[in-house]
Amino acid sequence: MATDTTGRAGLWQRAQAMAAKTPPERNRYVDFLRALSILAVVSGHWLVAAPYMKDGAVVGGHLLGILPWTQWLTWGFQVMPVFFLVGGFSNGVSWSATRRDNGSYAGWYTGRLQRLIYPVLPLFLIWTLFALFGTAFGVDRSVVKMAAHLALVPVWFLSVYLMVSALVPLTHAVWRRWGMASFWVLIAGAIAVDAARLRFGVPYIAFANFGFVWLAVHQLGYAWGEGRLVGRRGPLALAIGGLCALLALVRFGPYPVAMIGVPGSELSNSMPPTMALLALGLAQAGLALLLEPLGRRWLQNLSAWTGVVLVNGMIMTVYLWHLTAFVAVMVGAWLMGGVGLHAAPGSGAWWLARPLWFALYIAVLLPLIGVFSRYENIGRGADQREVPLARLITGLVLICTGLAATAAISIASPEGITGVRLWVVALPFIGAALIGFGPLHRLAKRLS
Repeated sequence: MATDTTGRAGLWQRAQAMAAKTPPERNRYVDFLRALSILAVVSGHWLVAAPYMKDGAVVGGHLLGILPWTQWLTWGFQVMPVFFLVGGFSNGVSWSATRRDNGSYAGWYTGRLQRLIYPVLPLFLIWTLFALFGTAFGVDRSVVKMAAHLALVPVWFLSVYLMVSALVPLTHAVWRRWGMASFWVLIAGAIAVDAARLRFGVPYIAFANFGFVWLAVHQLGYAWGEGRLVGRRGPLALAIGGLCALLALVRFGPYPVAMIGVPGSELSNSMPPTMALLALGLAQAGLALLLEPLGRRWLQNLSAWTGVVLVNGMIMTVYLWHLTAFVAVMVGAWLMGGVGLHAAPGSGAWWLARPLWFALYIAVLLPLIGVFSRYENIGRGADQREVPLARLITGLVLICTGLAATAAISIASPEGITGVRLWVVALPFIGAALIGFGPLHRLAKRLS
């Protein structure tokens, strides 16, 4: 049967051709975990957001607040620790290869930064235009801000991950010198931060756990990549120890069951991360490593591995645009008089309707992937120019500041003429120009 290379069959064939060329030494299970973790996050976001109609208006319900028992589900859907585990594995392998080839830090990190930031810029541009024109045409600013904030929330992760990746030469050197001791020092740091925050009320110190928690999991990725966690003993100890610690922290400590923020909760386990989320990450890492032999055997099947290759080829696009698809479906339902939004979240009818809603989200997401995945591919194939270190670091700081501000306060503003915090929008673009984003890079060179 003839297939259009732009269609689904063509995508599958291209992924299959790539899968067939995979070097035998590649650990396919790493790619599988990366795809699985992102898809779990996407599914979790689509599930917990539960808007419904009340008195003729859309109310932004949150499933974890409506049905407290569903907070336990976050122990399975909050899998960002797995992504940092995989990141440690990949960064360790890549940086070691760069050192063997006498490559530079600037060249290595520029490539990784470009691959991650390129797909973000179109998302920022589209939502900036929405906020500008929505405000200009009289859409209530609270609605504009809510939609833009929801759609752009995923960028918080990139801000943290880019910073963690930027520290790889340092953290990898520490790992090579002190091994698992470097992991335990980070664990101790996370414990100290939580104690200072929750026991002694030290202000702002909680944000240090964005470093301690995620760097600790990242160090485990180094251990995995160097064969320190092979067999059953180490992974089993991680899984059991992490789970027991998590149960104790939730049962006897101040930590909530939910591993993400819940409206009305005084403490969030994720913003910033706590010891409870770190314990969950250790349990998930142990379980993932226990299942590695089984997973690697399964991924020898060409069809299974092709599916993983296909998802990884568009993984950033899926992650960045999945909440835009969600917002688009909700807006469509609202414009049609709230069709499908009258069932109370958590009711039997609401649960029965989830497969249909997920199908709608996917149907809207697919064309977004078709349009915007090219930017992900541009990032992978970008010219790995040797950006001066000072410019690279400046670009990184600007990008991360813009992404963090977007997740914290939104690009949409309730005040001002434009309705947009233009400085927040500008920061990632300026940073991208400094590290080499096509026409923006050429403009930055002229100005420098």
